[in-house]
Amino acid sequence: MTMSAGWYLRRLSRMGPREIGGRTADAVRRRRWRSAAPPRRPEVTGARFTAVLPAGTAAAVAPDAAKRLLAEADRLMAGHGGWFGVARDDLTDPDWSYDPRTGRRAPGGYAFDVPYRDEDAVGDIKQIWEPSRHQYLTVLAAAHALTGDERYAERVAALLRSWWAADPPLRGVHWTSGIELGIRLLSWVWIRRLLEGWPGAAALFEDNPVALDQIWHHQRWLAAFPSRGSSANNHAVAEAAGQLAASCAFGWFPSSPRWRADALASLERHLRSNTFGSGLNRELATEYHGLVLELGLAAVAEADAAGVPVPAVVRLVLLRMTDALAAVVDGALRPPRQGDADDGHGLVVDGAGTDRWGSLLATGDAVFGRLDWWPEVTGADVRTPLLAALVRPGAPAVSRPARRPDHFADAGLTVLRGPEGIWCRCDGGPHGFLSIAAHAHADALSVEVRHDGVDVLADPGTYCYHGQPAWRRYFRSTLGHNTLELDGADQSVSGGPFLWTRQARSRVLAADPSGAESGGTARWCAEHDGYRPAVHRRLVELDGATQELRVVDEVRGPRRSVRLAFHLGPAVTADLAGHRAVLTWTRDGEDRRAVLDLPAELDWRAHRGESDPPLGWYSPGFGRREPATTLVGTGFTYGTREFTTVLGFGG
Repeated sequence: MTMSAGWYLRRLSRMGPREIGGRTADAVRRRRWRSAAPPRRPEVTGARFTAVLPAGTAAAVAPDAAKRLLAEADRLMAGHGGWFGVARDDLTDPDWSYDPRTGRRAPGGYAFDVPYRDEDAVGDIKQIWEPSRHQYLTVLAAAHALTGDERYAERVAALLRSWWAADPPLRGVHWTSGIELGIRLLSWVWIRRLLEGWPGAAALFEDNPVALDQIWHHQRWLAAFPSRGSSANNHAVAEAAGQLAASCAFGWFPSSPRWRADALASLERHLRSNTFGSGLNRELATEYHGLVLELGLAAVAEADAAGVPVPAVVRLVLLRMTDALAAVVDGALRPPRQGDADDGHGLVVDGAGTDRWGSLLATGDAVFGRLDWWPEVTGADVRTPLLAALVRPGAPAVSRPARRPDHFADAGLTVLRGPEGIWCRCDGGPHGFLSIAAHAHADALSVEVRHDGVDVLADPGTYCYHGQPAWRRYFRSTLGHNTLELDGADQSVSGGPFLWTRQARSRVLAADPSGAESGGTARWCAEHDGYRPAVHRRLVELDGATQELRVVDEVRGPRRSVRLAFHLGPAVTADLAGHRAVLTWTRDGEDRRAVLDLPAELDWRAHRGESDPPLGWYSPGFGRREPATTLVGTGFTYGTREFTTVLGFGG
């Protein structure tokens, strides 16, 4: 996907003078770096790695978590793995610039000349970048730490040396994006830590001139090209976390104290700016909440291991993020599927099947202490005991919620809960974060409904970022969510795959989320102006006694065509007759049923797995999609009209 001149103008329009000035300076620096060979790093003598795990840490890993890890490590040792729905069997000796999805190979040359957004020239950049975050190497290194088996360590060493040879400083596609450099540095720190005890660890890292060159140039790059202004989202946190981790654990260079101080200040600033006071992530994209929390916890672990004082506000933000996560998950520990999701992780030392959200809550319990209303976490993971061994324990001396919050006013997110595991997320918050709202979807007033952890009315997800513009548009469109569309247009106006040029403004009018669990009625009401002069207002009521969810959509304004969509989860089948749909699914071997009474004023059709244009899909993870039923009602609205939908679980 190449960027047109129009895109650059639209992107420029979302920047302020300070950001434009900073980006101009970046462009000058890139040009200057292009014309000269990368500088020699300062000489390093007597470097030693001291940020080791305390003795006995590996013994604290639960047997089932260790078993999952070792199974994953052995699969990787055999060369098998994969990312974003594409299987690979070449991981014993990968081509680090190869994209197996398109069969293309990214060109070499000066990093900033590589057109990484152009899939025709480079391939799927996510497929290329992800293995080079080296998080599958942290899994292998963790397997060594748990078993002492040197085969894992030797494979990690061979793969690192392969990558360092293939990707020298400032050459190729792996030197184009700061988030990639930041996460890669964090991986290297943990690889070195987990290889402690292997006789070749020092020779691989601190006594290896090639490794020292790579570590130094990564940090020099991050210091020179920080994410700025309208791009200072989760990328800025990843850059700061990686820089802080490396300058603490690999603090062997003359610039290390300055890099460390700057990174700590950047981490504090961006954690605060990326997080609402309630603790939810401002991008309103749940997976990025998880990524930022993982990065923040890992960064604090490095600072604590090095004895570097961490500002109290950093721990406070991480505490609030953890409490907020505990508050919004459903009974199966699944958080909302809101906004973009690309399966990105900050630190990976666990095997397949480990519950990401349970792992984060377990770490929060170990570091901050759980509250009485937190959900129970029954599974175990590897990462929690490793992080907890480094982080200074204890919650900041602040008040924490005495009861589970269900309404987050600053984020506009409200969760209605009823009996039998009914969970409903209502969206009345800001469109997204910063002027471009890069990871937002046009989903104002959407709802997401689950029953005992099963998606009934589902948020379809994300599927892709680059290279497939029709699919990117669909999965972040208004029609691609459980809300109402007017005149075939999105509520917010897209200017590109990560750019919104006009953003709908929502406001919550009423939120009373309590009571349904005990047989009462929970209510929520909000409206948005994305179709001005028309106004869309939605009322949602959950009756705990009848187990009914009632959704009333009111539209005020001139005559407009309307489409109202309800996306069913992939496990749900629908028998649609007129304006009534009988929904069925199976949970734990038991047949379940619900009835969806749809507005009779609209003409209803079921869509499933359609591609031209896309409609009727669910993305369980980045790069993957599967057919799912979408019910779409079409008609017209004029003056003031109401459309009432009732989803009944009782009986």
